[in-house]
Amino acid sequence: MRSLVVLIIALCLSGLSGAASAQRIKDVASIQGVRSNQLIGYGLVVGLPGTGEQNPFTEQSFRTMLANFGIRMDPNIRPNVRNVAAVAVHAELPAFSKPGQTIDVTVSSVGEAKSLQGGSLLQTFLRGVNGEVYAVAQGSLVVSGFGAEGGDGSRIVVNTPTVGRIPNGAMVERAVPSGFANGDSLTLNLHYPDFTTAKSLADTINERLGASPESGYVIATPIDAASVRVTAPRDAGQRVGFLATLENFEFTPADAPARVVINSRTGTIVIGSEVRLLPAAITHGGLTVTISENQQVAQPNAFADGETAVTTQSIVDVDLADSRMFKFEPGVTLDQLVRAVNEVGAAPGDLMAILEALRQAGALRGELIII
Repeated sequence: MRSLVVLIIALCLSGLSGAASAQRIKDVASIQGVRSNQLIGYGLVVGLPGTGEQNPFTEQSFRTMLANFGIRMDPNIRPNVRNVAAVAVHAELPAFSKPGQTIDVTVSSVGEAKSLQGGSLLQTFLRGVNGEVYAVAQGSLVVSGFGAEGGDGSRIVVNTPTVGRIPNGAMVERAVPSGFANGDSLTLNLHYPDFTTAKSLADTINERLGASPESGYVIATPIDAASVRVTAPRDAGQRVGFLATLENFEFTPADAPARVVINSRTGTIVIGSEVRLLPAAITHGGLTVTISENQQVAQPNAFADGETAVTTQSIVDVDLADSRMFKFEPGVTLDQLVRAVNEVGAAPGDLMAILEALRQAGALRGELIII
């Protein structure tokens, strides 16, 4: 576990050490109003090999289903529905989905059914948040898990046999209205809001399309840290072509904020490239880490051009009770601190404690987030 944690840290530090690279607009932003919608429904899975459930709401659902087909049951007779299970069905309706297209659905048991293996979902209405039906689901389930139970009550379960999927199991019956082609403009929303990134995005669009604030004509205008308004053609077909070109423009987003993210449950530590350390001395149990800086004056050769400059030489020392010591080249970075702690065999919890103490002492320049 410790080796995996340190490997994750090393990869993050090495991968983020350079400047931010150029990215396509489609990878960092989405179009406002163009999104998927969640659908949900309640139905019955039948044909189970005795792994269903016998409870009041399953029986009621079974009676209602039969009544819809004109079959009336004696209310005093309790049906045996061990081959039936009540389930919740949910799906994502992608943007611009049209009637007749199909989507995948996930089926989950809501009662005491032991397994949905081998079952088939009967026609189930999938509704949106407004209560309207947007798709109808039906079909045979694909279940990856299974369970087995002995006569003495012993049981073994592999994966989750009470959840299954139906690929292309729902047919879209109604399209969700979209404001994509309305108005004279559209709005790009950044996945990670940042004022610098929003301005860079707007500047790139204006530059690539021949517009500039100096000329008094702009195509893209940053609204806030998350949104950029872009003037677009009114015709829907032209707007599609305009966006096809726009979303492939490359620009350089701002550097990520200086953050250290710690997952206290798994021991995972991710350190951003912008995090910096100030000189400090750390003692953690038998471990002592010292960070110091020495000022040195560098002068050019007598016959060479140049100016006298003051440089900083940084030294990181790690000391243990058994006199093991590690000395590093100049440059105080978290990379060195992580390597130092790893060299002496400290656990991830030790590094977490050190980082928290550094933040409290003001020697860690970055936001510390514990999840």
